[in-house]
Amino acid sequence: MANFTPVSAAIGGVLIGLSAVLLMLFTGRIAGVSGIFDGLLSPHGDDRGWRAAFIVGLIAAPLSAALAGYAMPLPQMPKSFITIAVAGLLVGFGTRLGSGCTSGHGICGIARLSPRSIAATGVFMISAMIVVALTRHVVGG
Repeated sequence: MANFTPVSAAIGGVLIGLSAVLLMLFTGRIAGVSGIFDGLLSPHGDDRGWRAAFIVGLIAAPLSAALAGYAMPLPQMPKSFITIAVAGLLVGFGTRLGSGCTSGHGICGIARLSPRSIAATGVFMISAMIVVALTRHVVGG
């Protein structure tokens, strides 16, 4: 584990939990990124302000950190654009099929002891393990 950073991971976890609690406190909404983004795209949404601020914050935070001089590791992406596009479509399909994403189910749903979210997060994790095993040991050689 060359990238073991427990202090920054703990701080990040606290900030994610705090933001989820504050969003619930001030808006009564769950901090599920897919639902927030979907509501931003909805033509009938009357609460676009906080949704846009949330999405802009997701993009602006790492950009601000990079401008402040923090090292930002580049993600390892497949070379094929088709692979990236198919993966994105599958993630979007899974998010719709699961009625939410890992942030909504995994962070907020489990914190509320939602049986549906606990099951969904289990399926997310098992699916991720299978995909990683397949891509690293079968497809990737």
